[in-house]
Amino acid sequence: MAKNKIQFQKGMSIPDFMDRYGTEEKCRQTLFRLRWPGGFACPVCGNATYCEIKERKLFQCNRCRHQTSLIAGTIFQSSHLPLTKWFLAMYLMTQSKNGISAMELSRQIGVSCNSGWRIKHKLMQVMLERGMTKKLGGRIEIDDSYIGGKRVSGKRGRGAGRKAPFIAAVETDEDKKPQRIKLSKVKGFRLEEVEHWSVRSLEPGTTVVSDGLACFNAVENAGCIHESHVVGGGKQAVEHPSFKWVNTILGNVKNSLKGTYHSFHKKHIPRYLAEFQYRFNRRVDLPSMIPRLAFVSLRTPPMPQRLLTLAEKSW
Repeated sequence: MAKNKIQFQKGMSIPDFMDRYGTEEKCRQTLFRLRWPGGFACPVCGNATYCEIKERKLFQCNRCRHQTSLIAGTIFQSSHLPLTKWFLAMYLMTQSKNGISAMELSRQIGVSCNSGWRIKHKLMQVMLERGMTKKLGGRIEIDDSYIGGKRVSGKRGRGAGRKAPFIAAVETDEDKKPQRIKLSKVKGFRLEEVEHWSVRSLEPGTTVVSDGLACFNAVENAGCIHESHVVGGGKQAVEHPSFKWVNTILGNVKNSLKGTYHSFHKKHIPRYLAEFQYRFNRRVDLPSMIPRLAFVSLRTPPMPQRLLTLAEKSW
């Protein structure tokens, strides 16, 4: 049996990582190239010539004298940690299929638990905001699910206690193999909610395959084609071929979260789902995930502690 090319890809080893990003200077050079691919550009006047104030790690425009740092206006802003720790955090969060908890991350990169939590959630916020800009198209398998919280009075399934509802959608190719996914926390499985999600998440003309849950009819209001298969519940529904990949993804994401995190606050579920989604959608090239995440981080606005601890937007 042939090996899965994605599963058995080489990836990036620790020695390779250290060779590329093992020093502060290498990390600074990488961020400089990613922030200004065509060379330095003053954020105020756009001038390309500058001088560097090395002792303060600032760049000064030769025209307007405006001073800026490499991380000003980015998700890294106000951080006093070495860039090597940020890059190591990006490595640990992207190269493992199941990710890493904030507690373990803090141990691995050598920072306090609070600093580890902030780094992880800032990078997950980058992943969340990036995922919001991408729409799925073609053929989509879709399903409803719940995650987090504790069951109340033994109740399962829809409406189970304090569990948070979310939509899982899998984009497949002509051979019905998975390409990209979207995992979105929603307020509930209602027609209006699903319609709003569809407008933001699906390209018009997309064929959406669902299990017949009434709220999924709302995808038609977003210009999509709805293909409904009423399969009931239990083993029959799970094994239905039309939902092979969305059921596989749901199993993987729940096992990943349970195996990696002891617990997490319900209000941050969108970030945890976004982290899994980000890794899956870029799984074909593991080494490129680090510079790609750094590139988007440089284009994500700063997020101070007071905003980081608030509940993030679901979709």
